Amino acid sequence: MPIITVETAPLSTEQKEKLIKEYTKITCEVTGLPSQAMIVLVHELSPDCIGLYGEQLSKMKH
Repeated sequence: MPIITVETAPLSTEQKEKLIKEYTKITCEVTGLPSQAMIVLVHELSPDCIGLYGEQLSKMKH
């Protein structure tokens, strides 16, 4: 049973739904396993918990 973990900044419910569907679809295509065998975990991290180039994402100008 494949377990896929996605770590990301906060997403909308619709974005999470799409990620889960797309990761499940491609993993089924590659492995030949049914979607019932897939587990997709979405871990949302606040911008304070993400560091890029030595800085917190929350403090970076976008």
